[in-house]
Amino acid sequence: MIKKIKASTSEKVIFVFILVLGLFTLTSFLLLKDKCLFVKNYDPQKINFESPNNIAILNVGCGNVIIELYPEISPNGVERFKTLVKSKAYDDVAFHRVIKGKLVQAGDLEFGKKGNIDYGKIGTGKSGLGQIESEVDREFNYVRGSVGLARAKKYDTEDSQFFIILQDEPLYEGEYTPIGKVIYGIEVLEKIKYLDKSEYVLRPDFINSLRLLIN
Repeated sequence: MIKKIKASTSEKVIFVFILVLGLFTLTSFLLLKDKCLFVKNYDPQKINFESPNNIAILNVGCGNVIIELYPEISPNGVERFKTLVKSKAYDDVAFHRVIKGKLVQAGDLEFGKKGNIDYGKIGTGKSGLGQIESEVDREFNYVRGSVGLARAKKYDTEDSQFFIILQDEPLYEGEYTPIGKVIYGIEVLEKIKYLDKSEYVLRPDFINSLRLLIN
């Protein structure tokens, strides 16, 4: 006959502690291994858009970021962006500048291409199409998800680089050309690689593809 052994209260506490610790360790491991684990991926084909001709789909490591473009606010800026998207110019281009919780920036077609990154010049590259005039709208509110064209210190130097803000930025209003806003998938951008001590990222994440819903 097998005698049953009752666990003491302290043994039960230790067992529960080990179980909780094990679950925490496993969860931490899964999160580190797959940073996209709890990120929703949106399928643009299953969404009804009010203006499908002005929808762009940015695909990155954790899924799709769906952007509504605003040609009525920045006709030249949106036209430049669409031209580059149609030519697939943004594919395999780095998110070279990332500030945690604040913004992600990409679009250096000259020095930011995968396999050919120049860390000494990234952020200064051009598209080859020339610069365009700034289309600053002081009435546009730069709220979380807003998409703008990056520029040099001077106005009228916009080209191919763009940024998406991850928090409201009222100081950007009247300073940068707005071209649209993320309407689905902003959480995907929060998983883009960043560095704590620098805005510019070594071994950055890349744009997989950037397409218009309707060409």
